[in-house]
Amino acid sequence: MTEVWTHTTWVVKDGSEEDFIAAWRDLVADVKRHVDPGVAPRLLRDHDRPTVFVSFAPWSVANAGVNFRTSEIFNRHVGQMSPLLERFEPQTLDEVVRGG
Repeated sequence: MTEVWTHTTWVVKDGSEEDFIAAWRDLVADVKRHVDPGVAPRLLRDHDRPTVFVSFAPWSVANAGVNFRTSEIFNRHVGQMSPLLERFEPQTLDEVVRGG
């Protein structure tokens, strides 16, 4: 079975980084509660550009990653985050090769 990953690049408005991190944590808590309790997302921050973040996660429940992008939870949280964002680019990815 192909593993589905979500990946998002978030560009946050200067000075809103800590508020964005808190909002992203709230999003993850809702996802774990209502979508996929086994998902283990990561949030990374660009070393040289502190307003650029990348989040990614493999999904443990079939179709959860695909369904998440159109869910009320995703849309509500992104709507709440939008005042903090310059832009964001969400992607839903199918794993092709693992380990070479």
